[in-house]
Amino acid sequence: MARGRADVPMPTSAVAVEELNDRLAAEHPIDDYYARSPAPVRWIEARRLRIISDLVAASPGCRLLEVGCGGGHVLRMFPQARLTAVDVSGTVLAVARRNLAGYQVEFRKGALEELALPARSFDRIICTEVLEHTVDPEAILREMARLLAPHGRTVVTVPNDPLINRMKALVRGTGVGWVLGGRIDWGGDHYHFHQWTPREFHDVLTPHFRVVARRAAPFDSLPLRACFLCLPQPPHAAGGE
Repeated sequence: MARGRADVPMPTSAVAVEELNDRLAAEHPIDDYYARSPAPVRWIEARRLRIISDLVAASPGCRLLEVGCGGGHVLRMFPQARLTAVDVSGTVLAVARRNLAGYQVEFRKGALEELALPARSFDRIICTEVLEHTVDPEAILREMARLLAPHGRTVVTVPNDPLINRMKALVRGTGVGWVLGGRIDWGGDHYHFHQWTPREFHDVLTPHFRVVARRAAPFDSLPLRACFLCLPQPPHAAGGE
């Protein structure tokens, strides 16, 4: 697993994790990110959301969990599902409650692995642009695998930070970079504790899930956001559970 370039110290307690995520939410309001970030960013994120929707393939009434739900912008795509929204930040959960008003949704605050949700209780699990911000991504993936129903599917996305950082370095040396200024880092990339290429992250997923598809936003030929469709491991691969 590649270590990232976070400009903030790695949190060492649940309280520190919550405080850090509240700080990120205050510095980079999630509604603003989706509505007011530079047009290329909004286009890329719209592509990511479309890929997530396609890969999730939610059916009416399915039990859908989002790990790190942020402001609820992803869950808004699934109005017919029974939603569970988990996040460690009370700040973003307040935004999610507003954005998901009228939806059938349960909000849970805290680290996923500490919530003691019932095993195999979700038909779909989404974790998008979250794991790079966490202290122990492997622990979260293990818990997601435990929570996924035998017939379920998981969709995980991460930023391709090595490629993104190279592109940002190029843009900073142009007139576009001068115009954008600090907005080139919109979204809080300096809070990323881990960086992966798509191939590296595939290897992170495979101990926990069977990866059956990989797509990228905006395009497979420009994989700035790596999107993975995962199914449960066969019972013998998971220790016969």
